[in-house]
Amino acid sequence: RLWFLDRLQGGSSSVYHISAALRLSGDLDVQKLEEALQQIVQRHEALRTRFVEEGGQPLQVIEARGEFQLKRVDLKSLDAQAQGERVRQLAHEHGSEAFDLSEGKLLRGCLIALGEGEHVLLMCMHHIVSDGWSIGVLVKELAALYAGQALEPLQVQYADYGQWQRRWLVGETLQRQQQYWRQQLGGAPVLLELPTDRPRPVVQDQRGAGLSFELDETLSSGIRSLARRHDSTLFMALLGSWAALLWRLSGQSEVVVGTPVAGRQRAEVEPLIGFFVNTLALRVGFDDQLSTGKLLEKVKATVLEGFAHQELPFEQVVDAVQPARSLSHTPLFQTLFALQNVPHSELQLPGLKLQALDQAQETAQVDL
Repeated sequence: RLWFLDRLQGGSSSVYHISAALRLSGDLDVQKLEEALQQIVQRHEALRTRFVEEGGQPLQVIEARGEFQLKRVDLKSLDAQAQGERVRQLAHEHGSEAFDLSEGKLLRGCLIALGEGEHVLLMCMHHIVSDGWSIGVLVKELAALYAGQALEPLQVQYADYGQWQRRWLVGETLQRQQQYWRQQLGGAPVLLELPTDRPRPVVQDQRGAGLSFELDETLSSGIRSLARRHDSTLFMALLGSWAALLWRLSGQSEVVVGTPVAGRQRAEVEPLIGFFVNTLALRVGFDDQLSTGKLLEKVKATVLEGFAHQELPFEQVVDAVQPARSLSHTPLFQTLFALQNVPHSELQLPGLKLQALDQAQETAQVDL
């Protein structure tokens, strides 16, 4: 589906780019860093894959040897303020520069020298060969290889998973998955009508921004206690709260919320870099008599059923449900809810102190 979206948008959108920036303080061996990244590209077929068109369909071409070259920029001659401005500019350019899927090279890096023992490392991957879980794999392997450690050989590659999925998702298995989503989403609202201060554009432009805030300790503890009292998870309690807020704001009796799932149900694919993540469309109905307990009960049942039918790729769910299409909004849902509770991988390199740098959010895949 990401190949299709790339073609639809003319290859110009950066909404499916995954970027990161790190400040490296200490004795950095640049050659060793570049060699470690080159080894990762060679290790994972997804990172040396090109996506070409043949007869109107995408075809994966896996190169025998992947290319990775760490771009280098020297800013040592600039003062601190000028360095900061230039780093922000370079991070924006690095994260938004278009990838050519037919050319490949879908992982790129840029090392910025600020002074003796001070660098900033920019990394960017296209989502078609990566996902959130993949970032953790990349971090772990980069740390090991930079430290001179050997990695266990991979049992399978991404193309093996793709072939397995195609062979498995046929016949009764495919029909059962399709039938569930037709029943679950048939007749659902096409569009979540949130109150906005301007009309929706005819074509969604995917410009966006991020807003960060924290829930205090008392509220966070209360939410966890609420989930336990109703035999639910933290995810279910937060999702129910989010859906209830959307119901209040929209005035609609039903809301459909998207949520990502890792899609790594087999141990063999856990150490792979690749695009495994899938998106589920979860439908929740409301009325004025609905209690908190009943809401969480309903959300829990919807989530568990959705997880039990998570293997059908989202684009095939859209095909099965056949919602009304529009270029002004995404199909089936326009808001996404994600709980990132996977243990965070801290990158630790010998002789270096690392600090993750915040990057401005400039795109949005959905309304909220």
